[in-house]
Amino acid sequence: MEKSTVWDPLRKKEVALTPEEDVRQWFIIQLEEMMGVPRHMMMSEVGFTLGDKRLRADIVIYGRNASPVAVVECKRPETALDRSVLDQVVGYNMVLDVGFIFITNGHRTCVCMRKPEGGYGFVRSLPSYDEMCKYEKK
Repeated sequence: MEKSTVWDPLRKKEVALTPEEDVRQWFIIQLEEMMGVPRHMMMSEVGFTLGDKRLRADIVIYGRNASPVAVVECKRPETALDRSVLDQVVGYNMVLDVGFIFITNGHRTCVCMRKPEGGYGFVRSLPSYDEMCKYEKK
């Protein structure tokens, strides 16, 4: 019998194991193990508003001063990471104003970093938590 729920260490509860949730739980591990993000500096399913729209980010990473430094959008494995996915998370960033944007489907992960001159550009390597914190609002 397949497992129908999974423990989300960020929400501290069992949640439905959907394909997107599976990717989110995998990426939480990547954030911790590969980028050194402390678990207590991440939140999943973060709700906020943009105008009259209710939005929800899959994962928000917070810096040492508790300001958001990165946002993550997780998609089902079969979902292409195309312009529409990037546009979705860029919309979130109009509220969050972070230094890093991640989009992942578990097979492919794209990372964008804020450029000093404005806007965002793709980067080839995963940033460390310390690098993300350099973009924290003071």
